Amino acid sequence: MKYKYFIDKVIIVTGASSGIGLASVKFFASQGAKVVMAARSIDKLEQIKTELPSPDDVLCVKTDVSVETDCKNLIEETIKRFGRIDILVNNAGISMRAMFIDLDLDVSRRLMDTNFWGTVYCTKYALPYLLESKGSVVGVISTAGHIGLPGRTGYSASKFAIRGFLNTLRVEHRYDGLHVMVFAPGFTASNIRNVALLADGSPQGMTPRNEEKMMTAERVAKRMAYGLRHHKNEMLLTPMGKMTKFFNFVLPKFVEWVEYKMMAKEPESPIKKKK
Repeated sequence: MKYKYFIDKVIIVTGASSGIGLASVKFFASQGAKVVMAARSIDKLEQIKTELPSPDDVLCVKTDVSVETDCKNLIEETIKRFGRIDILVNNAGISMRAMFIDLDLDVSRRLMDTNFWGTVYCTKYALPYLLESKGSVVGVISTAGHIGLPGRTGYSASKFAIRGFLNTLRVEHRYDGLHVMVFAPGFTASNIRNVALLADGSPQGMTPRNEEKMMTAERVAKRMAYGLRHHKNEMLLTPMGKMTKFFNFVLPKFVEWVEYKMMAKEPESPIKKKK
């Protein structure tokens, strides 16, 4: 099904070479949007471009969102090519898996630089154009942006920070026509867990969870599109995520106990099991 809402809209997606970013690019392109794909691997982006419905309406920009000048260049290249920005999807992100006591602090810095500062940089340079078009800015977070997940201190901190940043941005521009959406997919089948950083900063190279039981990236992309069309302020997708947020409000100690037990049961969990 096609939605008129996305036809000819200029949409930037960071982290566009895999997972939710790639699924979003494919969905927006199928809806007639002009898509700007940003990721560190330009070769992957150029290959994806050839597989999209209208390659002439797609721009690929090599971007490391942890680098401010890359983010500025992404926005400048978009304006140079299309002359406007309607939607910015801050999707690029990395995860981690380690107890904080064992963690090299550089891992936390890398998480914040990519997840939080990448969102800040891209939003900062895109904001004048989004205000002009009365467009949308999206920040992809996680249930970990609503509750602290053990073994994910850097990840949770970065996602909490994104949520705080975007919620404040929404209030600042509440009379300017800017739409700001904080989007939390929950556990999604993607490669983010395979490349999650361990205590020493090396990628773990495997996923500790059964990806087949998770929501697909394609489903997530469609839900994001729904939120954009209906100007949702916040979306938390999975029933587990919604339940966790609710019970964390009414029974926070119980939620902490459940979280600990669940994360400790992961294969090769960094959480030390205790009674």
